[in-house]
Amino acid sequence: MLSTKTISPTTGSRKKSKRVGRGNASGKGTFCGRGMNGQNSRSGGGVPDWFEGGQTPLFRRMPKLKGFTNARYTKHFNIINISDIELLASSGVTKIDATALLENNVIRKKTLPVKLLGNGELKTKCDVSVDAASASAVEAVEKTG
Repeated sequence: MLSTKTISPTTGSRKKSKRVGRGNASGKGTFCGRGMNGQNSRSGGGVPDWFEGGQTPLFRRMPKLKGFTNARYTKHFNIINISDIELLASSGVTKIDATALLENNVIRKKTLPVKLLGNGELKTKCDVSVDAASASAVEAVEKTG
């Protein structure tokens, strides 16, 4: 069994930090490797991370946001298209609802409501039951009856 005293990191994988300000004999005394004067020689000196050398910073170049959408109250849907319904209807499914869509792997999350969009063309007559639909989707389903 190995003792914790025998385990050590690989040679050269851990580098000792340079101890500055311990006298001139150490090689990092007096100015501690910071140079004699200037912004970076002072404690707390230097520029912030977003500073771009006098160029107009990115956050000032970007347009201001207009309005606000609270993501907490957005409604999420399982999205299906009329082309998806046409595929199911042509395979023999007559009643299309959330359970039929789940069984045929058209939608994935059974907790979310289903929304029908108008992409595609419906040729086969079938009974469609969804939670929400776009205007073009309603028109396409009513057109086929």
